[in-house]
Amino acid sequence: MTPHAARRVRVAILTIVMFGVVAVFLSPLAQMALTSLKSERQISQAYAPLLPSDPRAFTYQGRRYDVYLVPVGGEVRELALVEKGRTESGFVDPDRPQDGVITWQGSWRALRPSWTLAPQWSNYADVWNLIDFPRLLFNTAAIALIGTLGTVLSCTLVGYGFARFRFPGRGPLFTLLIATIFLPTTVTLIPTYTVFARIGWVGTWLPLLVPAFFANAYSVFLLRQYFMTIPREMDEAAAIDGAGPLRTLLSVIVPQAWPAISAVTLFNFVYTWNDYFTPLVYLSGRPDLQPLQVGLAAFNGLYTHNPAYIQAGTMMTIAVPVLLFACFQRAFMRGVMSTGVDK
Repeated sequence: MTPHAARRVRVAILTIVMFGVVAVFLSPLAQMALTSLKSERQISQAYAPLLPSDPRAFTYQGRRYDVYLVPVGGEVRELALVEKGRTESGFVDPDRPQDGVITWQGSWRALRPSWTLAPQWSNYADVWNLIDFPRLLFNTAAIALIGTLGTVLSCTLVGYGFARFRFPGRGPLFTLLIATIFLPTTVTLIPTYTVFARIGWVGTWLPLLVPAFFANAYSVFLLRQYFMTIPREMDEAAAIDGAGPLRTLLSVIVPQAWPAISAVTLFNFVYTWNDYFTPLVYLSGRPDLQPLQVGLAAFNGLYTHNPAYIQAGTMMTIAVPVLLFACFQRAFMRGVMSTGVDK
């Protein structure tokens, strides 16, 4: 085998492996999408098809009868069951009803029904109305947008300060900030809840929004690393032109840091959109202010008998983050890679 042919074989094998890994990761999402379009009857059937379908039926002499897969004469035919019996039953061929009733020996209960493709799009409309989806969507969007805006603004300012200004204790202070990443949420839950309860913020959006305007260590680290790759000579040139630190940040740093800022924005928006624990703690007594994640969890408890509704609600909940990532994936990947690679 020539080197060129060997390289093509390696590329082909790598491509197949990559597609296999992607298929494994996407299979739960595909299963969730298919389940959301199934009827409750199909989900409860042991031998139901994978695709959303309904049992096939046929109208004979003014009545509807289920169609089954019946072995007749060495072949399997789709016949409508019109007369049920223990040892023999009567069937009608939907394609030739004029032939009359066909007697079949055997137990009809052992037969499998015939299915026809029928996605249940009404599941989404039912969930939309049952859980008051517009209200939950508005609450989630408001919390996510305001929280993300506060995080991006505060983290940009803090990251710029650590990247460009020299002040006593900068190194230890940055180390202390990064160390907070390793603190579990349960460690700070009781103190923060106590503070918010004493100032009367429990039962409002304030505990979810105000902390976002005080930065977080992970986003500060990403932005600071990116800002440090921007040459200081550009800051000096802006200073010669009379620009102050804030003007330099807005006119020089931010335009060149859009990939990193986009990554931080997407990170925090998706995190806030999917956050369940924090809204549950502070908004447990205010269903009118709760976001999608809390509302969907309550909905799951009421409709555990109907997995199609649960999966439809989940698909509607994740639609916005998935669309955002699909639209901004290039900027997101460029920003993540640039924070760890020198220009």
